[in-house]
Amino acid sequence: MAGTEGPVVFCLHGGGYCGLSFALAASKLKEKARIVAMDLRGHGKSATQNDVDLSIETLCGDVFSVLKTMYGDAPPAIVLVGHSMGGAVVVHVAAKKSPPSLAGLVVVDVVEGSAMASLIHMQKILSNRMQHFSTPEKAIEWSVKSGSLRNIDSARVSIPNTLKYDESKKCYTHRARLEETEQYWREWYEGLSEKFLSSPVPKILLLAGTDRLDRALTIGQMQGKFQMVVVRHTGHAIQEDVPDEFATLLLNFISHNRIGPHGIEIPGLRRPPQSKP
Repeated sequence: MAGTEGPVVFCLHGGGYCGLSFALAASKLKEKARIVAMDLRGHGKSATQNDVDLSIETLCGDVFSVLKTMYGDAPPAIVLVGHSMGGAVVVHVAAKKSPPSLAGLVVVDVVEGSAMASLIHMQKILSNRMQHFSTPEKAIEWSVKSGSLRNIDSARVSIPNTLKYDESKKCYTHRARLEETEQYWREWYEGLSEKFLSSPVPKILLLAGTDRLDRALTIGQMQGKFQMVVVRHTGHAIQEDVPDEFATLLLNFISHNRIGPHGIEIPGLRRPPQSKP
């Protein structure tokens, strides 16, 4: 958590990442907003009775529980931000018309079409990852060398929280047991584009490459139903690879859509004139 005023920017990380995935971006975001980045179950420092129940219902329920605990029945303006698997979760949360104060939706590098197409390769990708590390530093090094992250500063902050120590093997390994959650993968992404498009709040899709839009999103984009930004020179984890640019995009989105108690002013950014209903 960071920041003391402005709207709440509630961030959900992707599968295998953790809440600290947003740490570097938060240092800039907190000047204008309140940042919350929770660890999803089975990830980071979270503790649950079933770490491999990553069903969409359970994940949405966890988000609602955290929001309720933090804000009770009168939550402030909330912008939901989700990366990859977390992007699917925020879209499902928004589709449940909750929280009532939802003011914006930010989805980071996940599109139904390409996500569904990649599922058949997912177990192989997971099994090909390096599994054991003698120290957290080795895992940080591997994350950058393998290309999963491109920013060593962010990796140093986030990667240690994605590990756990394996006493039997006397080494570190991945905390998230994603390979045991395959039964839930399809439900994360099925119908995602339509759910995203049908959400009535302002929406932005941040992509690391242009070839990702499926048919529904392409049509929706042509109709102006959401804003899309292609972020150059970054890998899948946009918020980690280019945290300053990511934070600026979010702050501009919040300012442009006047989200928060009075909206927020960003010097040099002209606001569009209010259109009459």
